[in-house]
Amino acid sequence: MNKRDYYEVLGLTKGASKEEIKKAYRKLSKQYHPDINKDEEAVEKFKEIAEAYEVLSDDQKKAQYDQFGHAGANQGFGGFGGAEGFGFEDIFSSFFGGGGRRRDPNAPRKGDDLQYSMNISFEEAVFGKETEIEIPKEEECDTCHGSGAKPGTSPETCHHCQGSGQINVTQDTPFGRMVNRRTCNYCQGTGKLIKEKCSTCHGQGTVTKRKKIKVTIPAGVDDGQQLRVSGQGEPGKNGGPAGDLYIVFRVRAHEKFERDGDDIYLELKITFPQAALGDEIEVPTVHGKVKLKIPGGTQSGTKFRLKGKGVKNVHGYGMGDQHVIVKVVTPTKLSEKQRELLRQYAEISGDIPEEQGSSLFEKIKRTIKGE
Repeated sequence: MNKRDYYEVLGLTKGASKEEIKKAYRKLSKQYHPDINKDEEAVEKFKEIAEAYEVLSDDQKKAQYDQFGHAGANQGFGGFGGAEGFGFEDIFSSFFGGGGRRRDPNAPRKGDDLQYSMNISFEEAVFGKETEIEIPKEEECDTCHGSGAKPGTSPETCHHCQGSGQINVTQDTPFGRMVNRRTCNYCQGTGKLIKEKCSTCHGQGTVTKRKKIKVTIPAGVDDGQQLRVSGQGEPGKNGGPAGDLYIVFRVRAHEKFERDGDDIYLELKITFPQAALGDEIEVPTVHGKVKLKIPGGTQSGTKFRLKGKGVKNVHGYGMGDQHVIVKVVTPTKLSEKQRELLRQYAEISGDIPEEQGSSLFEKIKRTIKGE
């Protein structure tokens, strides 16, 4: 079968620079590598790409190919050729950064963060509170002081990876020799071996304890918001700082009040006489009861604002308000005297003819509803 032009295989034109050839090869070898691409044709395409790169990446072979084509190039394909040692992991490192560098397993590392969900009441969210929580967390072992080794002994440098935490693994494959760096399976990437483990933590360097932590619930915190407690997460590694604790607040609903941001809403029922004649009533707020004047002729659904009776902003940007929404209650049971007085009211008001007085109650209901 005739071979395709090597430049065509890499998607290039003749005269492409060495950097362009390398870039095209890396892109295509990643796309068609058999470990990633399970298509049946991927193996052949990968082989074709590697062969093209083997020739075009070598100045001498490239010059012969440019002059004589396939007849002038060395067609003895033995794997990666000029790319030998450029393994699968190196392809990824060139795309995702790192340039082959590995994190020092003995470098200080910050500990993991923890999250704790705290249920609080509506009032606790509004006014804040000093409290104490108890959480399970990893603490440095008091016996070995975090080394994981038996007291009197010390961890040794892993002689398999020389303390790097990584080992080179060379594999001969149908596509050539692959050299990959993997986590050392002897020290699990720590770079150290513990021959005599601490009897308390069994070589982990940490133990699980239940720790009590004082927490200040900020006034004005809302449902779903979180508080960061610095340094109360998991302990750091190799002398690194501890992680942080994030407390997520879950606020229980109130039987009367509803909250929207820093404002509080309350639905308050009033009678028809109060709405019609006006009244001064006591209204509950989270700050205590206050007086509210209801003007005569108030309609059902009217909203009144009580300034500064809401929630303190958690970031200190003032106070919210309380909004009172009045609902006029239509009586469901009336005595005969009450019915008679309402009939007289309707007759005096002239809203309906006298002959319709018998249906006064229905008229009143329609009036209240605004019909």
